[in-house]
Amino acid sequence: MAILLFVLVLAVFLLLSFLRASITSWLLAAMVLVPLVAVQSRISDDALQMVYIALLLFIVIFGIPFLRRWLVSRPVLNIFRSILPQVSQTEQEALDAGTVWWDGELFSGNPHWNKLLALPKPVLSAEEQSFLDNEVEQLCAMIDDWDVTHVRQDMSPQTWQFIKDKGFFGMIIPKEYGGLQFSAQAHSAVVTKVASRSGTAAVTVMVPNSLGPAELLLHYGTQEQKDKYLRRLAKGQEVPCFALTGPFAGSDAGAIPDVGIVCYGDFNGQPNVLGVRVTWEKRYITLAPIATLLGLAFKLYDPDNLLGAEVARGITLALIPTDTPGVNVGRRHFPLNSAFQNGPTSGKDVFIPMDYIIGGTERIGQGWRMLMECLAAGRSISLPASATGASKLAARTSGAYGRVRKQFHLPVGKFEGVEEALTRIAGNLYVMDAARVLTAQAVDLGEKPSVISAIVKYHCTERGRTIINDAMDVHGGKGICMGPDNYLGRFYQQTPIGITVEGANILTRSLIIFGQGAVRAHPYVLKEIQATHEQNRSKAVHDFDAAFFGHISFAMSNAVRSFLFALTSGHIINVPTGEPTRRYYQLLTRYSASFALAADVAMLVLGGGLKRREKLSARLGDVLSHLYLCSAVLKKFEDDGRPVEDLPLLDWAMQDGLCRIQTAFDGVMQNFPNRFAALLLRVLIFPLGQCRKPPSDELGHEVAAMLGKQGDARDRLTAGIYIPREEKEAVGALEASLISTLLCEPMQAELAQARKAGKLKALDEQGQIAEARGLGLINAEQAAQLERDYALRRKVIMVDDFASEQLAARH
Repeated sequence: MAILLFVLVLAVFLLLSFLRASITSWLLAAMVLVPLVAVQSRISDDALQMVYIALLLFIVIFGIPFLRRWLVSRPVLNIFRSILPQVSQTEQEALDAGTVWWDGELFSGNPHWNKLLALPKPVLSAEEQSFLDNEVEQLCAMIDDWDVTHVRQDMSPQTWQFIKDKGFFGMIIPKEYGGLQFSAQAHSAVVTKVASRSGTAAVTVMVPNSLGPAELLLHYGTQEQKDKYLRRLAKGQEVPCFALTGPFAGSDAGAIPDVGIVCYGDFNGQPNVLGVRVTWEKRYITLAPIATLLGLAFKLYDPDNLLGAEVARGITLALIPTDTPGVNVGRRHFPLNSAFQNGPTSGKDVFIPMDYIIGGTERIGQGWRMLMECLAAGRSISLPASATGASKLAARTSGAYGRVRKQFHLPVGKFEGVEEALTRIAGNLYVMDAARVLTAQAVDLGEKPSVISAIVKYHCTERGRTIINDAMDVHGGKGICMGPDNYLGRFYQQTPIGITVEGANILTRSLIIFGQGAVRAHPYVLKEIQATHEQNRSKAVHDFDAAFFGHISFAMSNAVRSFLFALTSGHIINVPTGEPTRRYYQLLTRYSASFALAADVAMLVLGGGLKRREKLSARLGDVLSHLYLCSAVLKKFEDDGRPVEDLPLLDWAMQDGLCRIQTAFDGVMQNFPNRFAALLLRVLIFPLGQCRKPPSDELGHEVAAMLGKQGDARDRLTAGIYIPREEKEAVGALEASLISTLLCEPMQAELAQARKAGKLKALDEQGQIAEARGLGLINAEQAAQLERDYALRRKVIMVDDFASEQLAARH
């Protein structure tokens, strides 16, 4: 009987925990089970009476909300207030900025997949598609990246004018101001295509459409500021830049040394104008050397109380014409052989009127939040798109080169070592493109996904670095010899730029993804923190009570769910799709519950010390990141119509992602400072051990083979990039050579047999073609095809050479 009773109590506990039962449900269960256990235990009448009294007190205290709040929640709230770390103003504004989207579902431990799958497949409008097919195609065709990066260190005047005239600077600006008013999806597609041709052009196009004056004016500018500048920005009559980073503060906004002092001064011949005298020194500012309009972040002070009683007014943003007296543009930086315009800007005691402040005086002190809310464009759209564009070109050319280039009478792409690199290229690109499209869709839905934007920025640029490194290995000497025919070299050199900007990747991974996500996307933590800062004591206790007990139920549920899902390998989880994706949805749900559990244990055990445990935070961030990336992959597969040809890509991406999740969890447990907590996590997350394996060699072979042959899978994977058709172009010649190689291989096999049989005596390939033609082994048309194939392969394989004076340093 005792065993049955234990099983009953355990079953009720597991069921209530699993279902995230309310306090009322727990109390009702206690009212039934406690007397039952007490009676079956055959304790004395006095002891039984004490149990009933204790149960009654427990039910009254926890069942009556007023008593629970003041007897339980209020003391706990006071403890929270004493142990929670102080949050700086910039940290608080970062937490408050943006929105929670699918990251919230992943933090919930029970993602609702139907919500993700219900999102319509992203489609460009007819106008957006036409712009891609025409204006963007024309821009790519007129760019010679060797001329841009080696000869001019700049784009040609014709290219600059084309970009301005065709509205590339105004993609995000509404049509009422003369802009194109494109969706985020179209913005991403444009940058992707341009980036496949030139990193310099991609940066030039994307910066005015991401974090900069146009976006800040759209969201926060006064109507007068919008009317004055947006139309000129859309038409390229103003070239914008935004100056945030300085030599000493770097990414630490709270340490910005640039200051503005509220005062009266003379401006444009008018005396006693109320304004700000600003002093700044900034660097790494894209478009600064040619900008006509400077966006500037600085700390504003009002020592004479001209605006009110407060002296320190906080980070403020201003928009300053660069021809304002005292503005110093400075000379150009030279970032890794990229020719985009980038340089420093500075000014000392530059007087500007108050109407230069973006949003006017009402927006004074709100600069950091404004920046955080707008940062999603650069992180969510521009950088993932530019990394994906370059990676698509690397994937398409590496697959073709691996098929065309032969060593030991075998295409190099069929060597298993090279095949391994091609597999990583294709698999990583599939993940990147999926994340790029899904995140742009979130922005189009009105989201400002601060945590997700950090995820895609980090992982797209990092995977892009892996892809370009692998592509260079595949190309060998072809990749390292610079010149007009090297389509990879500049991308290889410029890859660290995307990794460095908009938040360096090391800090993004170790501080932002989980550090911000744990508070921002968790269903209860932010509410608990907000309650500790609430000044109204009654409201603080009320809000904290709801969040705290919700959090307890949430944590218990995830512990039970994680354990049960692990024991059953997720097979008991109901998901919305069948094969071939059913198991992937189940496993992601399992790991989502485990992630929510691990996050809660880390925050509970380490508290404020978690901020300093950057390696631990990074690994938890890795789990969240790969949950999101895998979600994007599944959504892409559904949106593409579940093509059978893409199954190897899907399987590789998911198996790789799930294995990385397992590795990140293991890293958390191995390095968790509290060993009991680490053991508890291991029992609840991996009770049967770790069973995820990386993708197999056989699967990798299928993935790599896609890149080396024509087909829908290869075209889908590399869709949206610029592919020149002229054979005088290196990429155009490579595309033609791949087609020719596949066409001529049967004939070349016949010639090889003829050589072995001694029918062909010529030692060189061209001589053998002529000899075979003379012997009637091939006809004239076949001979012409083979001769063209030889010429194409030679052009593909050959590298550029120069006279010494051509390589001499220019002054």
